Amino acid sequence: MDVDRIRADFPVLARSFHGHRLAYLDSAATSQKPQPVIDAVAAYYAERNANVHRSVYALGEESTAAYEAARERVAKFLHASDPREIVFVRGTTEALNLAATCLGRSVLQRGDTVVSTVMEHHSNIVPWQMLKGALGIRLEFVDIDEEGRLRTDQFEQFLRDRPRVVTFTHASNVLGTVNPVREMSEQAHDAGSVVIVDAAQAAPHRGIDVQQLGCDLLAFSGHKTLGPTGIGVLWGRRELLERLPPYMGGGEMIREVHLDRCSFADPPARFEAGTPNVAGAVGLATALDYLEGVGWEELAAHEAGLTSYATRALREAFSDRLRIFGPPIDAGRESILSFSLARVHPHDVASLLDAEGIAIRSGHHCAQPLMDRLRVPALSRASFYLYTTREEVDRLVTALGHAEARMTGVPATAAA
Repeated sequence: MDVDRIRADFPVLARSFHGHRLAYLDSAATSQKPQPVIDAVAAYYAERNANVHRSVYALGEESTAAYEAARERVAKFLHASDPREIVFVRGTTEALNLAATCLGRSVLQRGDTVVSTVMEHHSNIVPWQMLKGALGIRLEFVDIDEEGRLRTDQFEQFLRDRPRVVTFTHASNVLGTVNPVREMSEQAHDAGSVVIVDAAQAAPHRGIDVQQLGCDLLAFSGHKTLGPTGIGVLWGRRELLERLPPYMGGGEMIREVHLDRCSFADPPARFEAGTPNVAGAVGLATALDYLEGVGWEELAAHEAGLTSYATRALREAFSDRLRIFGPPIDAGRESILSFSLARVHPHDVASLLDAEGIAIRSGHHCAQPLMDRLRVPALSRASFYLYTTREEVDRLVTALGHAEARMTGVPATAAA
């Protein structure tokens, strides 16, 4: 994979901060955008901008065609059986809220159980807690082992109670753990559960085949997948979407409205009330083209090499003063390294690295229950993507040595 050629497509990577060239190591939070995506969004607004559907003039028809072509592109990416299984939303958060709310209105009843995991992003915890308060459902959370993998014995135990919904992340945004989605989906279906997968951290790094994964609903965000912010996807099996009520009311999602009654459109329009983010959908389609042009196998090999290289470098430089959380690198994980540096708070780490032009994440990463389980208040997180280089990893190690020396007085061994 020609990383230098790829980096040339990302204008922001040419920027400098505090006298240092930007080393962007926060792609798990949001990815940078290549020029083709930027151009596609700009071209839409410059040449095709009009409201979609029901337009009888040429410009509106062009806009509608671009929007529906984006839906077909996403369906191809996910190996969906029908483009009408693709619902455009603002992101994974809205997709999971839509799923929880609509299931709460139609499927879940007081006393029903929803099973999730302790490694979830808040987006896949809080909506279910809100339903618990409104409906009186029960929530169970599968624990992790000491390496950051889900406890399969506990998962199987929870399934014995035949939960109505099982929802979990494809890959942890903190630990990098990649969960066995197909196996978990099969087990949950045997228990009679609806299966929902949060693929926000998986979709940017691997081809997604919903037929092979075997889930019923799956969500991901455009902004983590080289696409624009404010666009995301909820995929759902056609027969399930047809059973669900709308999420919001308004224009676009109705068949007809009278003062005393209304009826709703078929999916996906039923779930897309109001004017959609057409430019975002167009940008997302272009982003998926870009990623598939790079190649999933090439991307995976690049990221695995970087993650392994970074892990070795950090351990050699800091020994037991730095702890990396999550499964072993050779066990298969996403290109995320969450770590703690002894005697240095993660927020101080991020601030001191920023002074050297290095962008990482610090905090609870919208996963406070997982922080509680790990017994840490916060973690530092470096995340890599197709435009990350080994030189940037070297800069990370060196800058961490400087941060440690400044905050603790330990010699900056990483700077050697």
